[in-house]
Amino acid sequence: MRSALFVAAAVVLACGEANAQNDRVGLVSRPAWATASEPLPVPADAAGAVFIRRQDMLIHLGRDGQQQHLGYRIKILHANALQLGNLAVTWNPAAGAPTVHAVRVYRGDETIEVLKSTKFEVLRREDQLEAARLDGMLTAVLRVPDLRVGDELEFETTTLARDPSLGDNDAGVLFLAPAPSPGRYHLGLSWDGTRQPKLKLTPDMAAAAVRTGNSLDLRFDNPATITPPKDAPARYQWLRTVEFSDFANWPAISRHFAPLYARAAKVAPTSPIRQEAARIAAANATPMDRARAALKLVQQDVRYIYVGLNGGNLTPASADETWQRRYGDCKGKTALLLALLNELGIEAEPVLVNTAGVDDGFDQRLPSPRLFDHVLVRAKIAGQNYWLDGTLPPVATPTIKPVFPVEWVLPLTSQGQSIEPIAWAAAEVPDELSLYEIDARSGFDKPARITSTTIARGIDGLQAYIQFSAATPTQMLEAFRQNAIGDTWQTIDDVKWRYDEKTAASILTITGTGTMDWDDDKDGARSMSLPGGGFSPPEKRVRAAEHDASIPYYAKPNFSCDVTTVRLPSGTKPQHWSSKPGFDTRLFGRNYYRAFDMRDDTIRMVRGSRTELREIDAATAKRDNARIAAFDNSMGWIFYDPQGTKASVGTGTLVPATYERDWTARDVPCTAATAAR
Repeated sequence: MRSALFVAAAVVLACGEANAQNDRVGLVSRPAWATASEPLPVPADAAGAVFIRRQDMLIHLGRDGQQQHLGYRIKILHANALQLGNLAVTWNPAAGAPTVHAVRVYRGDETIEVLKSTKFEVLRREDQLEAARLDGMLTAVLRVPDLRVGDELEFETTTLARDPSLGDNDAGVLFLAPAPSPGRYHLGLSWDGTRQPKLKLTPDMAAAAVRTGNSLDLRFDNPATITPPKDAPARYQWLRTVEFSDFANWPAISRHFAPLYARAAKVAPTSPIRQEAARIAAANATPMDRARAALKLVQQDVRYIYVGLNGGNLTPASADETWQRRYGDCKGKTALLLALLNELGIEAEPVLVNTAGVDDGFDQRLPSPRLFDHVLVRAKIAGQNYWLDGTLPPVATPTIKPVFPVEWVLPLTSQGQSIEPIAWAAAEVPDELSLYEIDARSGFDKPARITSTTIARGIDGLQAYIQFSAATPTQMLEAFRQNAIGDTWQTIDDVKWRYDEKTAASILTITGTGTMDWDDDKDGARSMSLPGGGFSPPEKRVRAAEHDASIPYYAKPNFSCDVTTVRLPSGTKPQHWSSKPGFDTRLFGRNYYRAFDMRDDTIRMVRGSRTELREIDAATAKRDNARIAAFDNSMGWIFYDPQGTKASVGTGTLVPATYERDWTARDVPCTAATAAR
């Protein structure tokens, strides 16, 4: 699935109206509903790369679907803008050939009709196969010849965005960029008499909107630059937008798409999918084990390729078809997984999500299926909902929450459901945990034995699986020797990697030797900054005066932890060692924690950083701004002084050594709360 927002100043287009052979570009007149703006005179002091004499971005909703018109006339003021002469048109031949209305160059009093001497050329088909996309799109290019600084380039085209899965409904967004080049802009939405959509305009657009009959027009000359509130949640980034939708509400979308997946998940009586389900049932006794096996089958035996052929952007391929060809996108994999679960007697439903991290505030948007970019399965097993994603690697098992950080989801059911929030809570286990064991028993001036372990979860952990799982141990060892030796590492003796499905963790361990950066202080004293021991102070949360002071600040969810253990040089005494202090501080919704401990001839340090609130109110931000000056940004220093008489490491908090516990467990002591358990 792909977003289909109509982007201002877009030149690459999705599909076209059939007025020529479907593998060629057609030249036709502009449609009656698409009127060109009068060009704005170029001011004598025009500066920058371009001046937009006119730019018309228009959408028409009719019986044939959504037509999109883009027309512009641009004065080129700088050599960097000559790239605008590289025109590209992309289209789906199943919908028809693209239509172009004009390609002209104005030079002084001369008008050059580019298409009289230069034609669009089809260069490639399926140009995104390397990105596992099979969408049937064709691409044609035209390089405007002899384009010069000072010329004016005019280009007009109209395309038809037609997705059969939408039926008579459609939805989308028109918007004006926050920082457009100087010039004239015209945004418009029109519709046939029976197709009046619901509309929602941001206040800045509502002030400029003119409604006449079956159309909405917005015109701007030299629109001011606007900026969204700094560090605000995503819902505050919607500026200068016009939303439109034919769907009555979110349940209407849910009801509309549910039958598509129900049909796609229905298998033939002789389908081999039934045999696969029977095999899974025979080999696994419990519903959870069966769901895991079905999910792994879809993940491992059906490779991912986006399939958008014949307007299938939102329409799933059938389960039988996906299994037969052994490839599919999120829609096809979801249909196949639903079919397997149905055969296994496990209740499940498809659910639309947005994986881009921009779904904050979707409950405030007009209902639109185009807001979502992914579909997965939610299954009920032993009374508990689990999320199953057939596009993830085969180590990704059913989870209580989606792997992607989503805030709103849309279940697709025959009775229709509204969008649902996904409750957020601070992470219980670190997204990334780094362990450093430094064996310095041979002495300050001798190479130390080092063991470094990185434990990654979530998307980062799955990316590590994709990166490392196909490599042999020898390949892993040689790769790290080539890329890591030379800084801290003197030698790398072993590299081990594994993915633990039980804890959903990628675990990479490197062992070798390295030179520790002990500072040689006076009178035989030594000091060293432990890896992963310090924090940079957070930035102030402040905004421009024109922004609403009551808007909250956003803190990106994250939980990281660093644990370091140093086996102290032999012969040194505990009373000669000290360290920087620990701390437990909360600023802007984030907990900063560090603790030291010394036992058994080792110094242990743990440092954790966890988001505990995603949104911070203005009063809290103002208070914490005043606290930044007192923030302890010292590195994790430890000190050896042979003249010392009293140990000064930590304040009594017990910190386990890297080798004393299982750090993949859920109760790792990376915050003050977990350390006290």
